[in-house]
Amino acid sequence: MKAAVYPNFSKSNAYETTGKVCSMLHNMGFTVYAREEQAEKFPRLSYMQFGKAEDIVSECDVVIAIGGDGTILEASAAAAEFNKLLLGINTGRLGFMASMEATGLYNLSRLMSGDYRVEERMMLDCTLTGNGDVPVTYTALNDVVFAGQYSRLAEFNVYLNGTQVSMIRADGLIFSTPTGSTAYALSAGGPILSPGLKCIQMTPICPHSLFSRTMLFDAENTPEVSFCERDAKNIYLTVDGQIIERSLDGVKIMISRSKKTLRLIDIGGNSFFSAVNRKLMSPLKDV
Repeated sequence: MKAAVYPNFSKSNAYETTGKVCSMLHNMGFTVYAREEQAEKFPRLSYMQFGKAEDIVSECDVVIAIGGDGTILEASAAAAEFNKLLLGINTGRLGFMASMEATGLYNLSRLMSGDYRVEERMMLDCTLTGNGDVPVTYTALNDVVFAGQYSRLAEFNVYLNGTQVSMIRADGLIFSTPTGSTAYALSAGGPILSPGLKCIQMTPICPHSLFSRTMLFDAENTPEVSFCERDAKNIYLTVDGQIIERSLDGVKIMISRSKKTLRLIDIGGNSFFSAVNRKLMSPLKDV
């Protein structure tokens, strides 16, 4: 079997954890790959093989992300593109999508035996068309966010099958998957959704309203977002936290369930609700 390790060496114990993971995988008979730009980080591991990110992911059986949720998000884009299994090992803070903590590496032996569960997580497509351009689609595991620059209020119009369902004046608007419900959407006051649900969550950011709340759309629906010309020139589009450099003036925006899915390995029993209990509720328990 082949494994591509995807570490974030900016995390405090990621270097040590990555070395242990690579050694364990090698001893189990895995061929271990890493990105060529990180080759200097593995000077003593002669068995390592290196290549471009897309090449090593397309060749491997499993992608192993070592870091926090941001690292797992980054690795998920490549894993979903090639329909590969993804295992997250947390060396960050929350690590909601991580199946294992750095202290539980003994569970790696279960990779070879197949003793693990696979969760399929839905993803979102954000498709931009207009101004005579070829349509461009961006795919998100967590969320697609529209936000005004410099914290300026903007007017967001949302349509479904030609019917206006919402007109919101707010700092921004978040469209998230159930996986992304515990990310930016949670901070904006949205609910926690079980990641196995199939729906699109829409949460306003600081709405100028006493009554604006999160809305849920069936995953088969395709919400359309538009802005007035003045606002469109001052709105950022971010996909999983990455700013997309594109003017939204005159652009038609469609949000839909992606045909791509992320196959996430749960190898250590680190279930979603267990993570919620341990990582989000802990401040309450200390009171």
